[in-house]
Amino acid sequence: MVRNTKPKLEIVQHTRSFKTSKRITPNRLSQDFYSMKNITVIGSGTMGNGIAHLFAQQGFAVSLVDLSPEQLSMALTTISKNMDRQVTKGTLSESQKMAALQRIQTHTDLAMAVVQADLVVEAATENLEIKLELFRQLDQLAPATAVLASNTSSISITQIAAVTKRPAQVIGMHFMNPVPVMKLVEVIQGYATSAETTSQIMQLALQLDKVAVEVQDYPGFVANRILMPMINEAIYTLFEGVAGVSEIDTVMKLGMAHPMGPLQLADFIGLDVCLSILSVLQEGFGNPKYAPCPLLRTMVAAGFKGVKTGEGFYCYPAGTKDFTVSSRFSK
Repeated sequence: MVRNTKPKLEIVQHTRSFKTSKRITPNRLSQDFYSMKNITVIGSGTMGNGIAHLFAQQGFAVSLVDLSPEQLSMALTTISKNMDRQVTKGTLSESQKMAALQRIQTHTDLAMAVVQADLVVEAATENLEIKLELFRQLDQLAPATAVLASNTSSISITQIAAVTKRPAQVIGMHFMNPVPVMKLVEVIQGYATSAETTSQIMQLALQLDKVAVEVQDYPGFVANRILMPMINEAIYTLFEGVAGVSEIDTVMKLGMAHPMGPLQLADFIGLDVCLSILSVLQEGFGNPKYAPCPLLRTMVAAGFKGVKTGEGFYCYPAGTKDFTVSSRFSK
């Protein structure tokens, strides 16, 4: 686990046996770590553009890849606007912003994007088959020394690594949204991930000013194994008529000191993503307690996926920060 301490930063890295630990401090960073300069990010959606933003701001050369030129253009606009907010807050200068933007190159050709990559971070749709096919291609196209990472929030790193010829160099880097702001990165070791790869990625988190927590490869890892059942239970509580949307969220915010209620958080994550993760948990553990609430399935099927579609449990008027409970759940 990474602990940020001042004036000295250090990582406490636990071994797989959990019986001993090794401390890694900045003056012991490996030569391999310092050779990581070129980062390829696959997928320019919310997570992908956030990851590209983070690496570019920290001085890395970034290749951002997507099938759609329009999506790439939108991603650059989003990154620029988010950096503008940092400039306004005084956490980034205008010159630093311009330098960071110049470090990002966009690509629609995967082969060109990864030809010099030291690290590839996949942030594509949370779909197993899409990820497996991407990693098959990456294994063929990326340099033999490159580390291949997935930002998956629940899919098995072991399963992803198994379709490559370099499973020791495949790892999970689960960033939190919004990536430039949230400090946590879950670093997920697949069954075959090497200690050297894990060490590299844990150390990389230091340079990104993140707190990395090393976890093992089980469905949902830590974050979503705990979070998603809570969100699912909140949806069941609404579905069964125990309380309304705002009442459920108010109880959790004021009673449990959560900064955001579970239903609003589900909208923010995306109800389709929540459904996908719960399905992975249910299948992975074979336990009915993870079964997605029927209301969640219905809302996703109908296209009401939260913020991304403008309506979920709340309505989000375009171009505003205001939101109200969806009329479907109003008393």
